[in-house]
Amino acid sequence: MKPTLGQYLASIRADRKMTLREVEEATDKGVSNAYLSQIENDKIRKPSPNVLHSLAEIYAISFENLMIRAGYLMPSSDRSDHDRHGRVATFAEHNLTEEEESELLRFLQFIRGRG
Repeated sequence: MKPTLGQYLASIRADRKMTLREVEEATDKGVSNAYLSQIENDKIRKPSPNVLHSLAEIYAISFENLMIRAGYLMPSSDRSDHDRHGRVATFAEHNLTEEEESELLRFLQFIRGRG
């Protein structure tokens, strides 16, 4: 199951080891800690593109990905289900160690081997 926008943003913020207040300060109070908390707890499901842009900049992640997750953009439907999706891998925006990356690849290999 794909995480919600809020869950995704919370995981990125945790990965960056930032508090809600630190994000607020980093955005020059453009995104208040209370507002970000509401987004992360799925109380606000479609924040404005300006807020998403600020968060993308602070977290150094794809603005387009956030726009898709918020429902402003649709993922490309030009490819069939059998084509590679071409999107950024789910964990690519997290700062994984080499060991974590290796574990994820081993797990993927395990999952694919079950079918």
